[in-house]
Amino acid sequence: MDVTPLVPEGRQVIQAYGDGGFRIAGKRWVGSVLVFPERTLSWNATNFDEVDAEGLQPIIDEGGVQILLLGCGRRAQFPHRDLRARLRARGIVIEPMDTGAAARTYNVLMAEERAVAAALLAVE
Repeated sequence: MDVTPLVPEGRQVIQAYGDGGFRIAGKRWVGSVLVFPERTLSWNATNFDEVDAEGLQPIIDEGGVQILLLGCGRRAQFPHRDLRARLRARGIVIEPMDTGAAARTYNVLMAEERAVAAALLAVE
């Protein structure tokens, strides 16, 4: 029995991470990224201390995102309460986890057609 989820063509499936970047929908991205089901953007954050509302503005502006998976690097960390409150005010729940877990979880939620985005810090 095949249990591979059917993912519509053009969706941004995260295929690999590491070596300072990601492979998403067949394209290599160097550095951190913001991933939406239909597109991926470069993100200038290089470490957890640089995660802020300004850098996440494309997610805030997107509209319709309900779940933001925050890939914090090698280990999960909790974002500042002001950032969580700002996202919550826009109807976005932030779920921090290590980058690998965030990438895997994003793929599952995206395949389920959930209103999800991911902000992923690159890891070596």
